[in-house]
Amino acid sequence: MNPLSTRRSFLRTSALGGALTCTVPSFLAATFEQLHAADSLKATPVADQDAPILVVLQLAGGNDGLNTLVPFTNDDYHRARPKLGLRAHQVRRLNDHTGLHPALAGFQALHDAGQLAVVQAVGYPNPNRSHFRSTDIWMTATASDRFSNQGWLGRYFDHACAGSEPTVGLCVGRQAPLAFAARKSKGVAVENPESFRYVDGDAPEAGERAGGETFYRAMNAANEPAALLDPSQAGGSVEQLSGSPPPVSPLDFLERTALDAQLSSDQIRARSQQAKNQVSYPASHLANDLKLVARLIAGGLGTRVYYASQGGYDTHTGQLPAHQRLLTDLGDSLKAFLADLKALGQLDRVLVLAFSEFGRRVAENASGGTDHGAAAPVFLLGSRVQPGLHGSAPSLKPADLLAGDVRFSTDFRSVYAGVLEDWLGTSSEAVLGGTFPPLKFRA
Repeated sequence: MNPLSTRRSFLRTSALGGALTCTVPSFLAATFEQLHAADSLKATPVADQDAPILVVLQLAGGNDGLNTLVPFTNDDYHRARPKLGLRAHQVRRLNDHTGLHPALAGFQALHDAGQLAVVQAVGYPNPNRSHFRSTDIWMTATASDRFSNQGWLGRYFDHACAGSEPTVGLCVGRQAPLAFAARKSKGVAVENPESFRYVDGDAPEAGERAGGETFYRAMNAANEPAALLDPSQAGGSVEQLSGSPPPVSPLDFLERTALDAQLSSDQIRARSQQAKNQVSYPASHLANDLKLVARLIAGGLGTRVYYASQGGYDTHTGQLPAHQRLLTDLGDSLKAFLADLKALGQLDRVLVLAFSEFGRRVAENASGGTDHGAAAPVFLLGSRVQPGLHGSAPSLKPADLLAGDVRFSTDFRSVYAGVLEDWLGTSSEAVLGGTFPPLKFRA
């Protein structure tokens, strides 16, 4: 059953017949005239069970690209890193000159299975070494001297997912990223599906109203049929209407927000329980996040973009053991995730984009680490990528560096453009606000 049609039918039967009462949330009444012209209204089918899915993974802190994708035959690399440099016998070779960090056994297995593409030296002009500013640049897809309060994925939601559920974008974490910021707010942040709900407080005293979930369900459920509160039937929100919505009051907005939050909570908890993970994952925070994403995808949640992060990459001191631990977790968790998606019959639908806000300086520092740099590799994973190396390897000759940093050869917005056009099937220019040659990464 089409959830939006169910909602339209409810509104027609309870409102069109003149049965509107004060118990019907006012924003539902405000949308009635639009729904009555049903023949001219078309909802956007964004919850297509076969639609492609993008999983964005941020390697927060600035991953050291040169010790992740290692130019093990490069003399300039070894001269700049006499202690941190990895030798030919240590790396996992991709070709005669370049290899993966020894901890990335998971990535090597994915590469050998044709499921890993590595884009070399990705960055942007006039790089910024601030974690916060560079992260904003990557999340908004703007030039380093421009500022925006809308994210590149938020603009994708506005442009290509009109009328979608709030769960069209889902971040596994406490707060949705700036990348989700949109003109029309979309996207939710979830740490644990079971705790993603309004929580009832103490029982109300005489004359008081119930708090938490009890109150919001009562407010949202006024005269609604059970189907609208059934997670298996929950579908599009009232924003799935063509044209501009009618003006609403602050109370209307709160009621609409409460209903969307309730439906999102019901959907996520129900969908996370409809499928079981089929493979074993490492015992880590990142692995647990990816396990949840796999269950939600297999459970049929209509999310188009998932967002997760792995922190700890700001390796100014003692980099060797920290980087070893981080990359082991990264490679093993993503290997398990893709194997799980394959076992669940969902692998062909999913593309993983893993990036860091910047790389590290070419030269090691005196504390056994590396400092903030510029360009670094980006990873694309899935069954439909062209495996291997993409783009140009950076020159590490001192005269070719940018104030000691790797120069970029692929603009990160070209990576986004390729993902938008070749994976998500939408215009990159409309989303990115400019023309960037789309990276060709598909097999």
